[in-house]
Amino acid sequence: MATVQLTLVGKPGCHLCDDARTIVLGVLDELRSDPSAPATALEELSILDDEQLHERYVEEIPVLLIDGRVHNYWRIDPDRLRSALLTA
Repeated sequence: MATVQLTLVGKPGCHLCDDARTIVLGVLDELRSDPSAPATALEELSILDDEQLHERYVEEIPVLLIDGRVHNYWRIDPDRLRSALLTA
């Protein structure tokens, strides 16, 4: 089974980004004990470090991508994320 790549795009000092990180890490922690869950990797990127990310997502952070495709932005729903990962 291939590793599912999660990318959390945000910026330092963003409380919604902090909330999103907490939710994503919580879901990943829950799924570690589920044998049907895929392997996952999480990368965090800042719009302050990448002009293209800034132009694309400045009004939508935090943004969570699953395998390069937008899963959600602003607020991450843990149930929706869990479901998406289990069906990935």
